Amino acid sequence: MTDAVPGPDSPALSATDSATEIPTPPKMGLELQEGVRIPRRQVFSWALWDWGTQPFNTVILTFVFTALYLTTESFLEPAVAALGEDDPAYQRGLADLTSGVGLWNTLAGLLILFLAPVLGQRADATGRRKAWLAGGTVGMVLCMLALWFVEADPAYFVLGAALIGLGSVLNEIAGVNYNAMMVSVATPKTVGKVSGLGWGLGYVGGILALLFVVVANGADWWGMPTDNGLAFRVIAVGCALWALAFAWPVLAFVPELPPTKGHAKVGFFASYVVLFRDIQGLWRTSRRTFWFLLASAVFRDGLSGVFAFGAIIGSVSFGFSADQVIIFGIAANLVAGISTVLVGYADDRFGPRAVILSTLSTIVVAGLAVVFLRDLGPIVYWVGGLILSACVGPAQAASRSYLARVTPAGKESEIFGLYATTGRASSWMSSALWTITIAATGATIWGTLGIVAVVLVGLVLMWFVQEAPLADA
Repeated sequence: MTDAVPGPDSPALSATDSATEIPTPPKMGLELQEGVRIPRRQVFSWALWDWGTQPFNTVILTFVFTALYLTTESFLEPAVAALGEDDPAYQRGLADLTSGVGLWNTLAGLLILFLAPVLGQRADATGRRKAWLAGGTVGMVLCMLALWFVEADPAYFVLGAALIGLGSVLNEIAGVNYNAMMVSVATPKTVGKVSGLGWGLGYVGGILALLFVVVANGADWWGMPTDNGLAFRVIAVGCALWALAFAWPVLAFVPELPPTKGHAKVGFFASYVVLFRDIQGLWRTSRRTFWFLLASAVFRDGLSGVFAFGAIIGSVSFGFSADQVIIFGIAANLVAGISTVLVGYADDRFGPRAVILSTLSTIVVAGLAVVFLRDLGPIVYWVGGLILSACVGPAQAASRSYLARVTPAGKESEIFGLYATTGRASSWMSSALWTITIAATGATIWGTLGIVAVVLVGLVLMWFVQEAPLADA
């Protein structure tokens, strides 16, 4: 695909360009970092945010709070719970809970869709990316603290699902500015490794958080009473404290990007008008970026769905116990962390597009195998799930690396805001298909096909996106 030619009034054209109608491509933010030596403290301070906030995704959203608490018989009506696991009404009740979580995740994804690009644009205009990063992080922490009040009773299900959905929105808003700040700590030659380091440390942080859960459970929670969901509520508080302990170095040691020059300050609703004009400008001057945003909006939502609903599939569809789910979560995060760091080097060598296409193709095959070979038992989930885990992290890191390579200077938060329209915490497409499929079939396992379908569509779209520019060796 080639970039379209801007009109004569486009700010991207000089007087000479206007006469010949030759577009002047915008300067990429990473190009301004060419030859700059980045202190290691800044790189690791940036990556620690992933380490600090990952337990929200790993423990709260995926493997523990949602899968082992919010979608279990603790939130079924007592009469339904008394029927036992073999009763169709019992299984339908669990499916309703998993579908309900999907609904709240869908609503959260739609909120991200409308808020993230505009908030990112305003962060670019004011140069206050750290303020938005801090606000989103603190808001997510407060949501985790509030999960303390979600008691083991059907009356509290909506509160729990809503808090997790809101936490996802705030996490994504923080992540928009966190991703934008990657340009401050990377160069064209290192952006793949830096992005992989962040994701890799995030998975390691998730492993340690899950290990704590295993140790606490093995020690019978040190004599603490565990009725009324108390153990899970304590876990949520622990994840909040973890985030506070490790997410702050990015605010202290990573330099703030300057505000975008010539970006007029406007009201919130007027920002949508400015956003629309900026998207038009992106279409004219950086069409590769435009098409990648479209493709990634689809496949990243599928990647989010893999981790958001993966543990629920293991628990509900394959009958994994609480300990088995947590052990699988540790193994999945270990595999994902190692593969993400290693593939970061392949990203810098072969390009992020090649990484994305290969990992998405593998995810589609493994996802289908989990569904159609499920009668073979838990081994299918173990093998297929670990293959999925080994691919999701590299695909996410390479996706972030690709966008950093093609983002115009001064547009980092706005472009990453558009990038976050589906987000990494289960946005509306995969959540909607998950919800609809389960509601139609009455079985959780078929929701996997909804996630695979989203990944497949994203894979097809990505085939038509050009490679990002790579640094000279």
